[in-house]
Amino acid sequence: MSISKSSTLLGVAGSFAIGVLGMWILDEKPTAVAAPDPASPANKVTGTAVVRQANPGAVKVELYAMSQCPYGVQAEAMFKEVISAFGADIDFAVEYIGDILPTGDLTSMHGPKEVRGDTLQLCARQYSEKWFEFVECQNENYRAVDTNGESCATRVGLDPAVLKTCADGPEGKSLLEASFKKAKDRDASGSPTIFIGGKEYNGNRRASDVMRAICGAYSESKPAVCNDLPVPPKVDVVILTDKRCGEDCDTTPIERQLPNLMGNPSVTVVDYSDPAGKKLFEAIKPAQLPAIAFNETLAADKEADEKLGKNLRKAGSYRVADVGEWNPLCADKDGCSLAECKSTLQCKPEEPNTLEVFVMSQCPFGVKGLDAMKEVLANFDKAGAKLNFKVHFIGEGNESNLGSMHGQPEVDEDLREICAAEHYGKDRKFMNYVWCRNKNISDTKWESCATPATGIEASVIKSCSEGDEGKKLLAKSFAYSDSLKFGASPTWLVNGKYQFSGIDPETIKTNVCAHNKLAGCENKLSGDTPAAPGGQGAPGCGE
Repeated sequence: MSISKSSTLLGVAGSFAIGVLGMWILDEKPTAVAAPDPASPANKVTGTAVVRQANPGAVKVELYAMSQCPYGVQAEAMFKEVISAFGADIDFAVEYIGDILPTGDLTSMHGPKEVRGDTLQLCARQYSEKWFEFVECQNENYRAVDTNGESCATRVGLDPAVLKTCADGPEGKSLLEASFKKAKDRDASGSPTIFIGGKEYNGNRRASDVMRAICGAYSESKPAVCNDLPVPPKVDVVILTDKRCGEDCDTTPIERQLPNLMGNPSVTVVDYSDPAGKKLFEAIKPAQLPAIAFNETLAADKEADEKLGKNLRKAGSYRVADVGEWNPLCADKDGCSLAECKSTLQCKPEEPNTLEVFVMSQCPFGVKGLDAMKEVLANFDKAGAKLNFKVHFIGEGNESNLGSMHGQPEVDEDLREICAAEHYGKDRKFMNYVWCRNKNISDTKWESCATPATGIEASVIKSCSEGDEGKKLLAKSFAYSDSLKFGASPTWLVNGKYQFSGIDPETIKTNVCAHNKLAGCENKLSGDTPAAPGGQGAPGCGE
């Protein structure tokens, strides 16, 4: 999965962890995880279900994940070393994050395929000593967890018929319901979430650091492995910010996430307006703020150096990560006259009453954001307000070679949706097609959404999307998104200048109204806690 630096622009708040952390660790492919030895006395089979017994005093370790979440997959791979080191000295389990609908149906963020994968993995845990080995087998292609269960069962010696009977029947549903409830009880909504000894673990997700946390959770005698864990070396870290940037340059999320990248960071924050900040900027420019500067002490933490080093640029005696998009020079007097500043959001002229969204058509978060616009637009329309709404697409390539994160099916849908916007833009009629498609965005029978009911003609969409017109439109849209360095779906832009993230109607409305005086702004829309203007941290594809 390609990760754009622009995903870290979303106020940096919350998205440093997803954008930069994700960029630095997700390029590592998961490795096979060693399961507990089935011959161990800690495991015994009663009937067909497996009963596992950890050693007395073993620390309970819980990993809450989603079977199709790449971050959860990475965390499961990390636990290879942990399980190998502790064995039965930890009571380890993987639980799953999802929702139980009022109808009794089960749902998860990545859709029915993920629900199926979750169920298969729980059934494997129910009937095989090698359940974690089964999970790791599925993780070799985690996008296919709904279909690769049989082959993975065969690989680990689990009868595929037993697995299927469990997953297809009430037992599998009951297991997943119980797992979802455990996640709810733990308030675990992000994949992965780790609990050690009953307490949420927010430290580094490196095996060595997780093992140190496990050792710290022992109340009495510790396993021998705890005596051999090295003390992590101190790493000096300087974060350069600019108070003129506002909340987009808030360094708190960065400071909070640095322990996820190294064992012992020593952090100093300096402002561009201070002499120390000016001096650092001169040493590392050109720099986009917030910027993180590491000195030679990073090399002492070999694991952190290996993970981060290839994504840092060399600047004098520093190695630097530009995790924001703020150019302090553009905010200086006459800064917008500089060539490097003219195209930046900082210097763009404002376009009142305008809302733009940048999406990938098959991204579940983008789908939710576009669906939320039904309530947002209805609210402003009812109030008689005029909101200029535009949809753009995130991808790469030119007219002859278009690409997107979720593959060719997403490019094909992007083409159809941008053609709908081009030919049915009046009164935003094209959104009828988008909202219809979002009910089942992966369905190849798109023509069912181009009917008199939506006001869209299938022949018009087909001619445009399969011809040169659609390719030119989409290439132009991709180029516009790239020029703004937007790589996370959805990314919102108010008045062509103010960026935010969010996927619920209230968050979208709040950010529009923060920069425009529109009728309807006083109305409360649906959504969780209303976000403050510029609120960041919502999930998205590409982060």
